Amino acid sequence: MHKINPSMTEGPLFGKMMLYTVPLMLTGLLQLLFNAADLVIVGQFGDSGSNAVAAVGCTGSISALFINFFIGCSAGSGVTVAHGIGANNRVAVHKAVHTIIPLAIVGGIVISVLGYFLARPVLVLMSTPDNILDLSVIYMEITFLGMLPNMIYNFGASVLRAAGDSKRPLYYLVAAGVLNVALNLFFVIVLHLDVAGVALATLIAHVLSAILVLRALIKRDDLCKLEIRKLRFYAEPLKKIFRMGIPAGIQSSLFAISNVIIQSSINALETIYVGVVAGNAAAQNLQNFAFITCESFKQTAMNYTGQNVGCQKYERVKKISYIAIGGVAVSSIIVGTLMTLFSKPLLGIYISDSPEAIKWGAVRMVCMCLPYFMGGVMDVTTGILRGMGKSIFPMFASIMGVCGLRIVWIYTIFRIPQYHTPESLWISYIITWTFTAVVQIIVLAVTLNKKIRRESLR
Repeated sequence: MHKINPSMTEGPLFGKMMLYTVPLMLTGLLQLLFNAADLVIVGQFGDSGSNAVAAVGCTGSISALFINFFIGCSAGSGVTVAHGIGANNRVAVHKAVHTIIPLAIVGGIVISVLGYFLARPVLVLMSTPDNILDLSVIYMEITFLGMLPNMIYNFGASVLRAAGDSKRPLYYLVAAGVLNVALNLFFVIVLHLDVAGVALATLIAHVLSAILVLRALIKRDDLCKLEIRKLRFYAEPLKKIFRMGIPAGIQSSLFAISNVIIQSSINALETIYVGVVAGNAAAQNLQNFAFITCESFKQTAMNYTGQNVGCQKYERVKKISYIAIGGVAVSSIIVGTLMTLFSKPLLGIYISDSPEAIKWGAVRMVCMCLPYFMGGVMDVTTGILRGMGKSIFPMFASIMGVCGLRIVWIYTIFRIPQYHTPESLWISYIITWTFTAVVQIIVLAVTLNKKIRRESLR
């Protein structure tokens, strides 16, 4: 049995990494289009206008709070498979693949149950305005019922990407994305289901993407082939997935907790700054399109690093680091600048009945899009460290540098009357991105140099 995609561990890097990254960007774009289609269609054609946009948008940080832990575990799954592939260890890869899918199933069920029953209490706790509370609850309850297929897709796609296949997850999301948009239009315009309709469309699209990714794994004829009868929890890969995935999951969940606190603060400002909740929701969705760039380079860096660590090529990991960090910085600056320049027309796609909401959305984009490249550098260094099997440090860096600093900012600087503004909350992101990125770059440089020195002594 030959090793999968040896190009990750051999030959020139720049062109191959860029070709690998582009499908990841397009895949992320389609994933965001699920939510963007929900916002645009319900905002333009639904019965509730900007209230519906706010209702759907303000659920994002809560959904992330429930989902991110298991998405972090899927990162651990991808690294586990990549290490096995890099070492050309057929048994290790087989056991990892057949452990990952049951883990996705269990995770999906847990998230569905928790999210469905905790939707209203958490939204109330977050000070969600009364005029959008019921709409937000409906959207969350339905979308959480689709978490099982969502987890299956994400975990299955992590296996494909670790094997060097970043294209098939893209193809499957093309199909799911087209279905999602078509069903959005049908449920909202024809059946007048409003927020419930867009949530139901997203659920059905998740089911399609899960079926397609499972079919791809079953039809493979290499180390990553999935055989349903062999699905079970294998102890060794499960321990490795948890060792790398749990810190990544905790890190992602802590990001979500800090964002929930910020979203709660935004919700509470609605009585002072009218339209800030809807504007923040629309701008956050647009900003997520810039986030695709960061996440794509992060996935590339993690999987390329994982395979090269598997065959102990640390000089090559150093080159991967330069390319990924440089690539994410340049692309994030370009995307952030364009989004800032065209912020109001872009926001107008989402919101048609509130100039105040568009104004506040534009302010958020000015505050956050231009310096977004620092968030990208932070994400890529996290991906490289995870690919090296170092998942604990990025978790602690996030606890201190991202979550800790944001929470301290909210309960100190933000409480000062002249800084009790939306801009003050958004600026806290810039400060925490920069601090965490600098710390992680230093740790990455020290770790890599140690590995290279040890490699040279062999």
